[in-house]
Amino acid sequence: MTSEQTALIERIRALITDEANAREVSMFGGRAVMVNEKMIVSAGKNGDLLVRVDADRHDELLTREGAAQAEMGTGRGMGPGWIDVSAEAITDDEALSSWIETAMDFNREVTERRD
Repeated sequence: MTSEQTALIERIRALITDEANAREVSMFGGRAVMVNEKMIVSAGKNGDLLVRVDADRHDELLTREGAAQAEMGTGRGMGPGWIDVSAEAITDDEALSSWIETAMDFNREVTERRD
């Protein structure tokens, strides 16, 4: 892992300490954080963040600073519900926390539907 990725993972861990069912795996070229066996975010090698969100909120969330449609390679969009957030947009803890909470909101919703 790069130093940027390691630092971001450590910040993410600090924000999800209350989540009992959390783990990390290598996925999408980054270090993914899973809660309830579903990915919430993935820390990229450059300190950027891939976020799994509610597809119904996708367009709204794309208006946030540093947010862009996630791609699985150049020109291959991942579809609604997958957003890349630039490293520059999550340098402060409040911004990162907001993205983590947005991802956790969707995670909880999907988990409740499944139960």
